[in-house]
Amino acid sequence: MVPNPALGVVFHWIGGFSSASFYVPYRRIRSWNWEVFWLAGGLFSWLIAPWLFASLRTNDLIGVLAAAPRATLAWCWFWGVMWGFGGLTFGLTMRYLGLSLGMAVALGLTTVIGTLGPPIFHGTMGEIAAKTSGQLTLLGIVITLVGIVVVARGGAAKSREVASGEAVAEFDLKKGLAIATFSGVMSGCFAWGLDAGQPIRDLTLAAGTDPLSQGLPVLCVVLLGGLTTNALWCAWLIIQNRSLGQFFGASNDVVGPRAPLLRNWLLAALGGTLWYGQFFFYTMGESQMGKYGFSSWTLHMASIILFSTLWGFALKEWLGTSTRTRSLVWGGIGLLIGATVVIGGGNMLAAG
Repeated sequence: MVPNPALGVVFHWIGGFSSASFYVPYRRIRSWNWEVFWLAGGLFSWLIAPWLFASLRTNDLIGVLAAAPRATLAWCWFWGVMWGFGGLTFGLTMRYLGLSLGMAVALGLTTVIGTLGPPIFHGTMGEIAAKTSGQLTLLGIVITLVGIVVVARGGAAKSREVASGEAVAEFDLKKGLAIATFSGVMSGCFAWGLDAGQPIRDLTLAAGTDPLSQGLPVLCVVLLGGLTTNALWCAWLIIQNRSLGQFFGASNDVVGPRAPLLRNWLLAALGGTLWYGQFFFYTMGESQMGKYGFSSWTLHMASIILFSTLWGFALKEWLGTSTRTRSLVWGGIGLLIGATVVIGGGNMLAAG
């Protein structure tokens, strides 16, 4: 298959939109604790959807995974577990550093670790940096990081204006930077898990699967790792909060309303499947990026931030902010869009 980086960028944008949209259904869930709806949706994100779509889109899924080296399966699962820790600690980053500094540190590290980690590990960074196409791709990564900082500053300005200038209540620079570093590094581990799954992709292609879907079996294993981390944390919270009955329509409050069970499960299924959609399209996009497939992680992060911000405007979260603040965030969006064009151009130059 001849790589088509332009098509790859489109797939990454679709995946970013899917990721940015998954929380919209979650916002409509009622009478469920966070740990309940997070685990309910997660069952679709990390278990049901990955195995369902991989079964439909790949040939002999079970045979491919059974033939994969055990070390490969173990590393994919391990990096998924590590990524799970990153997601769980992201909220604490915002708590102690605030939106601007927290997002800049955590997402910046996630972008760098997830993008540059694999080529550095494989010893190919020198080769990439020596070529014009590689330099253009690396420039796009730098522009993405600048865009992340600008969007984060715009978000922080919005928070100050909407909250009448209130500061971060629990600001703690030392603790916040430590947690942000941990969260950023761990979140980037997902890209390492996908990179470790190359032998699974090779077996998938050998089984006759369409190259566009070669990454889906890898997701099954990496997301099992993510499920492990999140399920253990949610189980602990469920025990602490005695919220297990909410899965079946019970209420923690004897006189409170019962959860709308069918509605909640349908919304959790929709949100969870949308979340999985980001990586469904990610693997398709990555398959089209050619020799610079490592840049897929930057495109992924840029598109998520881009569409999350646009959703914020659509949901009127930016009402009441100043023209300067809106201009700042639109400038960040422009940088992210420009970065995807630059990275796509670098990949097209390499493919040509």
